[in-house]
Amino acid sequence: MSVIYWHNPRCSKSRAGLAFFTERGVTVTERRYLDDAPSAAELRAVLAMLDLPAIDMMRRGETLFKKLGLNRESDEATLIAAMAAHPILIERPIAIKGNAAVIGRPTEAFETLL
Repeated sequence: MSVIYWHNPRCSKSRAGLAFFTERGVTVTERRYLDDAPSAAELRAVLAMLDLPAIDMMRRGETLFKKLGLNRESDEATLIAAMAAHPILIERPIAIKGNAAVIGRPTEAFETLL
């Protein structure tokens, strides 16, 4: 089994998720999304897999979120464009397997992909 893993090595939750998969022998293809930002189309595809609105895939506590004037009432297109332009706003970590994706908060949420 293998997963695509949107990873930020500076984040403890992201490192914990990587360890979760490694300990279980899962092949992980890391995508350091801060350096290789997903496009708006990729974000829409992952949101569909997550079955979540864009706001639930965002780091709402980031200073940039507030600086950009974003909030729960912002429309989907605006939120997706903000994540594509500023990947720091994407909640992490995210694991993708086939047509399923999970945000690893808590890390145990990744169990659903196994």
